[in-house]
Amino acid sequence: MTASHHAADLPAEVQVLIAGGGPSGLFLALDLASRGIASTVIEPRTAVDHTRPRAKTTNARTMTHLRRLGLADLLRDAAPLPVDHGQDVIFCTGLTGSAAHELRRFRNAFQLVPGRYGPQPECGQQVPQPVLEEVLRNAATDNPLVTFVTGWSVTDAGPAGGDATGPHAVVVTDAVGTSRTLWAQYLIGADGGSSTVRRSLGLRLEGGSAALSNVSILFRSHSLASAIALDPAVQYWVVGSETSGMVGPMDLEGTWWAIVQGVDPAVNVTTEDAAAMVRSLVGAEVDIDVVATDPWTARMLLAPEYSHGSIFLVGDAAHLNPPWGGHGFNTCIGDAANLAWKLAAAINGWAGPGLLPSYGEERRPVAARTIRDAAENGKALAYHFADTHLAAPGARGDAARRAANAALAIKQSEFDSLGLVLGYSYADSTLVVPDALPAPAEDPIHYLPSATPGALLPHAWLADGTSLYSHLGIGFTLLADAGALAGVPAAEAFQPVLAAAARTGCPVTIAVVGPADDGTHLSQVWGAGTLLVRPDQHVAWRGNSAAAAGAALSVAAGWSPTSLETTRSIRADAVLP
Repeated sequence: MTASHHAADLPAEVQVLIAGGGPSGLFLALDLASRGIASTVIEPRTAVDHTRPRAKTTNARTMTHLRRLGLADLLRDAAPLPVDHGQDVIFCTGLTGSAAHELRRFRNAFQLVPGRYGPQPECGQQVPQPVLEEVLRNAATDNPLVTFVTGWSVTDAGPAGGDATGPHAVVVTDAVGTSRTLWAQYLIGADGGSSTVRRSLGLRLEGGSAALSNVSILFRSHSLASAIALDPAVQYWVVGSETSGMVGPMDLEGTWWAIVQGVDPAVNVTTEDAAAMVRSLVGAEVDIDVVATDPWTARMLLAPEYSHGSIFLVGDAAHLNPPWGGHGFNTCIGDAANLAWKLAAAINGWAGPGLLPSYGEERRPVAARTIRDAAENGKALAYHFADTHLAAPGARGDAARRAANAALAIKQSEFDSLGLVLGYSYADSTLVVPDALPAPAEDPIHYLPSATPGALLPHAWLADGTSLYSHLGIGFTLLADAGALAGVPAAEAFQPVLAAAARTGCPVTIAVVGPADDGTHLSQVWGAGTLLVRPDQHVAWRGNSAAAAGAALSVAAGWSPTSLETTRSIRADAVLP
């Protein structure tokens, strides 16, 4: 099936229908395609609106997901702001003139690290969401397994006759009201906060909203860059007594963005108001050409369930995160990456009965944790630190600035959040085999690489210059430390795993790796000589027994011990170790 832009070309039945062609929907379609699964994406927007950049932070984990699909370099090439331009977030009293005092700096914010990055094969990238969407749209249009239809919306969807196992009747409608009904075996709601698919399940997002609103402003200025008295940064947080908020470069050609925080939601902000707000933030009468304004309110909302039968919610359809820390969009991509391999496994016939239900069990706690941390950061915005003496000269101003520097330490988890970005774990999942070794404590800032089952595979650059992640297969990977094999041929050492893979149909790659580029044997990091790594790069099991690894493969594919006993009597070809 080739890419399409016309609903008239659609067949009456599709296997996977994705409602919504934003970042999570398109990423899901492309991830499925990388696993040989075709899908159809229905998206109402015919074009991407570049005047509302929305998310601007693509973190190291999301960049690594994009690398897996061959898109990381394409996104960096398209990004208007290179990583080496600036990596810091600076809190200040203003951007220009002698009153521009730096209050506190957070270095290498959002995993922006020029050169080779250690914790993942990719560092973060500042890039407006519309640019990312264009990269994903182009990839989807060029992919023969993705049918991407724009100008149409999913207007009615849900279980036929209350049956959530499919097929599902899905009504798609264009801008003039023409409707068609499609039948889908799997239905994915990637259709945003007002999701039609979620409503079809009778689910409502639960949570609350911030009391005050914010106004995003996209503007152009020829003179601002040369007027800034501070070092280059990706974000300047201006702590002002009159106007507080954020300013940052969108590109290197004079396009900027600003977010004015703490605005009364009842106030209508005109173009003239927006220009005045920006001048107040930067502290000078620079030229300001307002391109667009976008008022919004931070929301902390979470769906009570992520799936029902063969209907699934991803991204904003399942959760709405406050933007503080830049985690919202990245959490959406994490949803899609978790669901993609499980959905492919179900379609390809090797998924156990517990695999698809594990999607919500694993991803909902991640969103809840992320929302909690972002909401806490939303209680400490720029205006909360305002003091009329911050820009004052002399001892009084110095004292106020020292006090602000100390108080702003509370913002570290917003910009230095590797514990959230890489430290999330599926340790409580039924798909991982727990062990008795201690796991790192959960912390939003500090990330301690760990091969605890459920954790993200600790990354390493190997002695041959390659990334450990480059040795992972498209399915499961049994990673073995070369130093732990003691000369035993891999095929002989891992015969039980290969036999289990052959019986179940689970795709498994055997990879003997190491040492790290500093000479460290990987087993010293892992706590064992062997790891079973899932298709989403999380550890399912660790140990030293090939027989145990074969049994762990069954669990990781959704065949719990109980379900194994049940299915042995039903499907002889599903007998697992």
